[in-house]
Amino acid sequence: MSDSSRVLLEVVDVSKSVSGPEGRLDILSGVNLAVAKGESFAIVGASGSGKTTLLGLIAGLDTPTTGSIRLDGEALEKMDEEARAAVRRRLVGFVFQSFHLLPALTAEENVMLPLELEGNDDARDRAREALESVGLGARRRHYPAQLSGGEQQRVALARAFVHRPRVLFADEPTGNLDQHTGEHVGDLLFELNRVHATTLILVTHDPHLAGRCTRSAALHDGRLGVVA
Repeated sequence: MSDSSRVLLEVVDVSKSVSGPEGRLDILSGVNLAVAKGESFAIVGASGSGKTTLLGLIAGLDTPTTGSIRLDGEALEKMDEEARAAVRRRLVGFVFQSFHLLPALTAEENVMLPLELEGNDDARDRAREALESVGLGARRRHYPAQLSGGEQQRVALARAFVHRPRVLFADEPTGNLDQHTGEHVGDLLFELNRVHATTLILVTHDPHLAGRCTRSAALHDGRLGVVA
């Protein structure tokens, strides 16, 4: 992965510390990582190991205490929040464990939202296409409360992919789902990754889901283990 034209994400000697009642708390220490364009990569580890913190850093939601993070050639640690937000709008899609759908909007309107914020005139047509791609075209006028957990997560997937991001960050995307529904959502994640060549970086405690990725690495006490 030495060819820089193929690298979408590069993390170099990244550490993250916060101040607590008992002094400095080191959450991440000396993390190094490179992920290629179009790759699927899993970060695994026990609760409290720093997985979500690392995901937030590489997605530009926070900044490291030390080290460098480059996303598609952009040095995130050198940017202010406004600039990082612009990078996220341009490059990134998110899927979270808790869906984060707006209850007052229909499935279609939830998927349209990121496109409308960007001023796209074809938001509704693209939202319908995205919902069709996850098998929910017939449920587009339903509100989140009228959908099952698996259906809500599929709406969240459609929303994440509707603007064709370069990279999708997924934080425990099957964590709130039963095994059968979780496997179906996993199938959709990897199908969308394959069809659109979108880089997939996910945090999970599920070894089966991690095993479907092309590579994975484990976090333990804030340190990233050997990348497999």
